[in-house]
Amino acid sequence: MIFAAGLGTRLMPLTKNRPKALVTVNGTPLLEIAIENLKAQGVTDIIINVHHFADQIIAFVKEKKFFDINIEFSHEKKKLLNTGGGLKKALPFFDVGKPFIIWNADIISTVDLGKMLEKHQKENAIATLLTRHRNTSRYLIFDEHNVLTGWANMIEGKIKLSKLEKAKERRLLAFGGIHIVSPEIVKYMPDEKVFSIIDVYLEAAKEEKLIGFLDNEIEWIDVGRVENVEPAGSIVRKFF
Repeated sequence: MIFAAGLGTRLMPLTKNRPKALVTVNGTPLLEIAIENLKAQGVTDIIINVHHFADQIIAFVKEKKFFDINIEFSHEKKKLLNTGGGLKKALPFFDVGKPFIIWNADIISTVDLGKMLEKHQKENAIATLLTRHRNTSRYLIFDEHNVLTGWANMIEGKIKLSKLEKAKERRLLAFGGIHIVSPEIVKYMPDEKVFSIIDVYLEAAKEEKLIGFLDNEIEWIDVGRVENVEPAGSIVRKFF
């Protein structure tokens, strides 16, 4: 699933007349970069959630002849459902019993999804989250075994702990916007329609194993900010 429904406020004025998924890097829309990257790694079925300038995204994919794979859309035209609500609405798209990939449209990365999936299955995790060593206002908290134990907002001074036992080590890592998730996550989703996937992960972490995937060799950039559009070009050249 590609998350492409966001308003793209951090990318203004580039998103004044288009969705952030169609903001270009080296002349190529972010959505195309994500799809081609996923295709190159063997993905053949993609669902994209849409809201902001949804018609533009749908028209673009149709113009590209659906990139010669199976692409469907999850419409959030009336109301943004946040990451968790967006995933919940799209759940019927996925194969029952099989893990699936979630990729934020504004993330460009050379991550090897095969290695990430292998780690996910080897660890018998319910979710595997790409993590990075980078400065941010919000961090995921992991123990010495790289198991998710909580979340921290450094600006507001808030900490949410899923596991209260004392860990020998507490590691703060930034979330990289790419996740592999097993369908069992459904039972930790709330009844409401709008909610964050991070809150679901924190709830699941009370009982289940969620792990971080950290690979310092990969390249990664969040193109959700205007100042990151130009630097992202060097990574995009690896795909096009």
